[in-house]
Amino acid sequence: MSNQSQNNISNQLGTAPVGRLLLKLAAPMVVAQLVNLLYNVVDRIYIGHMPEVGRVALTGVGLCLPIVTLITAFTMLIAQGGAPRAAIAMGEGNNERAQEIMGSCFTTLVAAAVVLTAAFWLWGEPLLWIFGCSEETIIYALPYMRIYSSGSFFVMMAVGMNLFVTTQGFTSFSMRTVLIGAICNIILDPIFIYVLGLGVQGAALATVISQAVSGLWVLWFLTGKTTRLRLQRRYLRPKLEIMLPVLALGLAPFIMQATEALLNISFNSSLQRYGGDLAVGAMTVASTVMQIVWIPTQGLGQGAQPIISYNYGARNPDRVRAAFKALLGVSMTVMLTFWALVQLFPQVFIRIFNSDPELLETAVWTLRVYTAVVGLFGIQMAVQQTFTAIGKAKAALFIACLRKVILLIPLIFILPHFFENKVFAVFLAEPVSDFISVTAAAITFWFVFRPAMKELEAPPEGEI
Repeated sequence: MSNQSQNNISNQLGTAPVGRLLLKLAAPMVVAQLVNLLYNVVDRIYIGHMPEVGRVALTGVGLCLPIVTLITAFTMLIAQGGAPRAAIAMGEGNNERAQEIMGSCFTTLVAAAVVLTAAFWLWGEPLLWIFGCSEETIIYALPYMRIYSSGSFFVMMAVGMNLFVTTQGFTSFSMRTVLIGAICNIILDPIFIYVLGLGVQGAALATVISQAVSGLWVLWFLTGKTTRLRLQRRYLRPKLEIMLPVLALGLAPFIMQATEALLNISFNSSLQRYGGDLAVGAMTVASTVMQIVWIPTQGLGQGAQPIISYNYGARNPDRVRAAFKALLGVSMTVMLTFWALVQLFPQVFIRIFNSDPELLETAVWTLRVYTAVVGLFGIQMAVQQTFTAIGKAKAALFIACLRKVILLIPLIFILPHFFENKVFAVFLAEPVSDFISVTAAAITFWFVFRPAMKELEAPPEGEI
């Protein structure tokens, strides 16, 4: 990549109008996130409509979600901790340091993929029973889990290393990375599931192959001439002084994802106890719809991250503030719009996955309860992304822990003791914890963000 092209990207992050720049960077990331969601959603759509066994098979694949989430969590621990650090280094004008960060993260991702694949093959089946599997659903959950976990390396490359493409400002390429894989998945799913008769195994195999295509595409870019930060052999040895700050910053998104797995386990085990496979199936639908709701906001946050991180490193508080305000406004608009659609037309979302009358009857009211206050969640998403972007690891970690670990998981088991309808009580835990955590996030932001901006306004040490 030419020096002129590199300077153009830096100038855009540092000088272009924030609102238009956010939309420019976020638009491909939102598309990429929505397309990325297709990896799991398309599987569930095809599986849910399998003749005769669709509802049970859909529930079985849904029970694998904690394992899928854990693989993503370890990816976020390393990559979402490393990408903002690399962006801050670029903002400081230290591209060599940024390449060291990326190289260390790459090697760590490879090591994590190997360990996770071995662990899920060894202990996957006992875990699925803990997650809430029944005799009917285990025959679908186990083969899906084993095939998907075998592709951990490709998942971590496609998702994790793509963040290092995004943080350089190449959001259009990031979008194409995800788009290529999703198109492969959409094409391969019906072939493997129906034409070849592989069922859920075919769905998992299609996903792994698609992620492999995306992962190799990303690695091709990061070793080529276009990228600003290049994967080079001399930077691949992980350094403790690099990885400790990276892991500290990535701990918050890791906990958000890892506790999502624990959350799914808590929901499914509790619902299996009170409502059986039908209630677990309704949760599979509700959790997937929730992904559809907040995925666009996550894409907005990833689009805003390079702007916030770069200008934080460049000590430009006005642009950091402007980027946050733009992110907050767009996030709230998106979340409120989706909330209204889900509340008004829940049947439309449910029928995407399965049209079984019994499941539809249960899923309509449970989905409305589950998403009751999701319209406010744009606040927490904007705060969480901003804390991560400016390197405020402790504040990001607190927000991540509060909603799920401190509030939601305990409420899943506490609320059923106070309601006659136990299934309703389990689903009610979600909006109660959401409301409290959004309020806490807003208060925390007030006490953390303002001092951080005042520090930027003060002259650096050694200057008068």
